[in-house]
Amino acid sequence: MIQWQKSDWRDKPRVQMPDYTDAAALREVEDRLSRFPPLVFAGEARKLKAELGAAARGEGFLLQGGDCAESFEQFSADAIRDTFKVMLQMAMVLTYGAKVPVVKVGRMAGQFAKPRSAPTEVKDGVELPSYRGDIVNELAFTEAARIPDPQKMLQAYTQAAATLNLLRAFSTGGYADVHQVHSWTLGFTESEKAAKYRDMANRIRDALDFMKAAGVDSDRAHTLQTVDFYTSHEALLLEYEEALCRQDSTSGNWLAGSGHMIWIGDRTRQPDGAHVEFARGVMNPVGLKCGPSMTSDDLKRLLATLNPDNEPGRLTLIARFGAGQVGDHLPQLIRTVQEEGAEVLWVCDPMHGNTIKSGSGYKTRPFDAVLREVQEFFAVHRAEGTIPGGVHFEMTGQDVTECTGGVRAVSEENLSDRYHTACDPRLNASQSLELAFLVAEELSGRHGGHAAQAAV
Repeated sequence: MIQWQKSDWRDKPRVQMPDYTDAAALREVEDRLSRFPPLVFAGEARKLKAELGAAARGEGFLLQGGDCAESFEQFSADAIRDTFKVMLQMAMVLTYGAKVPVVKVGRMAGQFAKPRSAPTEVKDGVELPSYRGDIVNELAFTEAARIPDPQKMLQAYTQAAATLNLLRAFSTGGYADVHQVHSWTLGFTESEKAAKYRDMANRIRDALDFMKAAGVDSDRAHTLQTVDFYTSHEALLLEYEEALCRQDSTSGNWLAGSGHMIWIGDRTRQPDGAHVEFARGVMNPVGLKCGPSMTSDDLKRLLATLNPDNEPGRLTLIARFGAGQVGDHLPQLIRTVQEEGAEVLWVCDPMHGNTIKSGSGYKTRPFDAVLREVQEFFAVHRAEGTIPGGVHFEMTGQDVTECTGGVRAVSEENLSDRYHTACDPRLNASQSLELAFLVAEELSGRHGGHAAQAAV
């Protein structure tokens, strides 16, 4: 590979990035960030890469979830705790269904920047630059709020560091104890509408009771009290990413110090573009969103560019087509990967292809459509004889009303009740856990789940 420098992306075509009006202020912020400690460390990224490699072989399963876009205003310890709590519950249910370890990766501590479908938006005849996430500008529809401000990168770093500090404490301090996690899940299944999930919850409880009787309980087994929890985000704002990029002292490789895993969006995956150029040079696991416009030729070029050494766990392909379209696009991409002999982890993102505008004007995602895309993803992999290795959800631990459906039956009329997202609609805690039960059914072998077969 040609010698890579972390600033090489600056010579490539850039899209979905702001134009800062004050170049001196931008340079000052970049210089300050470049002296700050990295948020994650090379050993953590290597460990995650190994776990993702195992998931690609059917020896694990990836659960990736969290905010559409993290907010400065809504930042709180409670919000972090609630999302972490629901992800632990989801992971336990998925572990039971898959019979393999679940790799837990949060869209947290870095998911601040958002791509937009248009560079500007118009309200009441006024046209202003689009909101691009709190790391860039502000949601308020005023000219001043929409000016890109480099100082916001410093606030994003501070919030990300605080988030990671709390996540690490929760992961190792006893909060993640497996018995406590299951007690939360039993609370969900006590609802009459969630009764259909009670059988699986009871079977999980029986398994935990057996382990305790056999002498494997939290007091004796440290692994039942702690979890590995990683962070991820779309590496969209490359000035921020470059400033936090560090060289690993043990290997000499470059690390994106902003998060354990970074991904490239469906709008920024141009093979000759700036985002691919940056991602190809870092040692972190890299995700690549694959939408309906992804061609076999595009994918071949991206496989060769992003993972030239064909390293297991390096590249995760995140399919996002929309319910009803998976069968039209995914088989061709799977066959392309097989023809190339490429090592990849296949993951389903059933959120981004299922966004609609409700009659009340709110963007939403129907729960049934989200579930249907997951089921279609599993069905295609069964037909192709390949491994469905994970799921990727925009979700929150809070009781929001942003996606319709689920056992609590959020309706279009309910959307305005607690619609708090700054960008795209998220699954709430109840919907997230319900989806985990339904995915676990796919994985358990009731529908011939490949991951369950691989675990036998």
